[in-house]
Amino acid sequence: MASMSSQDTYTYTSSDHEKEKDQDGDVDAIHQHATPQRHDADTDDDDDNDEAIVPVRDLTKENSQPGLRKIPSNTLSRVASRLSTRHIVDPGPPPDGGFKAWTQVAMGWLICVVTWGYINSFGVFQTYYTETLDESQSTISWVGSLQLWTVFFVSAFSGRALDAGLFLPALIVGGVIQLIGIFMTSLCTNFWQLLLAQGLCTGLGSGIFFCPTMGLVTTYFNKKRGLAVAIVTTGNSFGGAVYPVIVRQLLPKVGFGWTVRVLGFVNLALLATALAFMRPRLPPRKAGPVIEWRALYEIPYDCVLIGMSLVFGGLFFSYYYIASYAREIIGMSYEDSLTLLIIFNGAGIPVRLLTGYVADRFTGPLNTMVILLFVNALFGFLWIAIRSEGGLYAFATFYGFSAGAFQCLFPTTVTSLNSDLSKNGVRLGMAFSIFSFAGLAGPPIGGALLQTNGGGRGGYLAAQLGLGLATTCGALFMVAGRVYSQGWSLRIKC
Repeated sequence: MASMSSQDTYTYTSSDHEKEKDQDGDVDAIHQHATPQRHDADTDDDDDNDEAIVPVRDLTKENSQPGLRKIPSNTLSRVASRLSTRHIVDPGPPPDGGFKAWTQVAMGWLICVVTWGYINSFGVFQTYYTETLDESQSTISWVGSLQLWTVFFVSAFSGRALDAGLFLPALIVGGVIQLIGIFMTSLCTNFWQLLLAQGLCTGLGSGIFFCPTMGLVTTYFNKKRGLAVAIVTTGNSFGGAVYPVIVRQLLPKVGFGWTVRVLGFVNLALLATALAFMRPRLPPRKAGPVIEWRALYEIPYDCVLIGMSLVFGGLFFSYYYIASYAREIIGMSYEDSLTLLIIFNGAGIPVRLLTGYVADRFTGPLNTMVILLFVNALFGFLWIAIRSEGGLYAFATFYGFSAGAFQCLFPTTVTSLNSDLSKNGVRLGMAFSIFSFAGLAGPPIGGALLQTNGGGRGGYLAAQLGLGLATTCGALFMVAGRVYSQGWSLRIKC
């Protein structure tokens, strides 16, 4: 029995092995359970011949008998095993570097390009749809807002796919759904089709794989985690700058449909590359609850959520409408307005890296976030004074610095309030779900303010004042959370 290998064709269970160890003399019982096809013939023999019935070599010969058919291997089970992480043994502490770890960072960067880079570039679509569809700017902005809401809201739950060991299936399913949304967008001719294809379908696909990707990258790092996440998030700004370049070059030459299809093929190539190289490091683990109600009783956590929610709505109004402002108020051409959007997104690339380094090394994420929000509020008010192309280019550059830094730092700020690292996932997921509604409402509210023509200038004055005031209120809530948790001392790093 000890010589039986994985090549045996009959089923031999662990219970048989225990019987064999405990009852050396009762070989018949084992043989009866292991080879039921020969039950009648074996039991008819005399007890005196028991030892001759089931010698090891006889069982080996029976394996080759045509009467015993091999159990076929389950191909689907093998594929599922490869796609999941059930076969992974806990590898211990994070490597905090090395070729494989930094490869995951590079692939995570690609994922940020195809998700948040695509979302941040919606301003190019906002301007085009406003000029080609018979809809108001507020109505058009629901497409981008729904996409933003879907990514955030779905991310609150999709992160559990990584815990369950299903990262690769999540990446495949989410990637397919996102690509379907993009290619269907190329066929859209009215607002409701865009809302379903670009808003809902593309956002749903992105949300399925974005959060698991960020979680996977963090499992490879400990001390260098802040740097790794900062590098990954530069993909947001890079994608937000590259997609408008593609649209600017192709739209006048091949039209809307093929321009969007090219964007889809770009995403297909990037997603396929990420799928080829991204690999989970940890085995499946039990996921925690979706909501931790006790966290809502913590004043600092509540202040941060309220403060950032006020900021998110106004921030994405800026991303969606700055190109339209250049067209309608400053009088810039469509191509120049796209160049402005490229500068606004691209300016955040170096600042994201610098912000993560400063927050980790010197000030702490909460202190840094308070400063950033007041700076963002200042830019919201300064926008009112911009009346020339040169001034708008300068404004887009410096506002892009602070906007990019905020996007880089907000996940770290939320998790910094929690001393129990095992609850970071659920608390960040709760924050994502709340931020999603702020992102859903902010741009359409800004668009509605434009329709009122409040203060003149096409209603932009009212919207800019709303942006500055909302961001200021958000900064004050952040100050309240910081003071409640750490006091007034500026020397405390938090």
